[in-house]
Amino acid sequence: MSRREASKRIEYVTLKIVREKTSLLYPQRVIRRPEDAAALFRQLIGNCEYDREIFAVLTLDTKNQPNAFQIVSVGTLNASLVHPREVYKICMLSNAASLMCFHNHPSGDPSPSKEDIEVSRHLFESGQLLSIDLLDHIIVGDGTFVSMKERGLM
Repeated sequence: MSRREASKRIEYVTLKIVREKTSLLYPQRVIRRPEDAAALFRQLIGNCEYDREIFAVLTLDTKNQPNAFQIVSVGTLNASLVHPREVYKICMLSNAASLMCFHNHPSGDPSPSKEDIEVSRHLFESGQLLSIDLLDHIIVGDGTFVSMKERGLM
């Protein structure tokens, strides 16, 4: 190696989940239907009083018991930047068997947009590669929600 070429340092790293000081007891223990998931999402983010889109992930174990929740993206009034890398990072770190995605529509209308459908499809395909099932993508509005799985959109 010539003196002009500098060596490249490679760092040893350790990945860890940082647990927040707050947590939530979930008496039902298992997510059985989209209504359960939507109610839990409302509990976790405070009844959707955000003026911007919040995209979040709930990871589940093999028995559909929730084990970790993370807000992945805080967007704008009508959009949120979501990438599979960020969504599946928490899944890998929490040893998730599956996940559910959530976001709110500040307009109050939970109807899925063309972009919502495309994001769900992309996340579903990414999960198949990783063997982590995307069970549903739920959009929450004013007092109501849409399960994209129930609508056949994923």
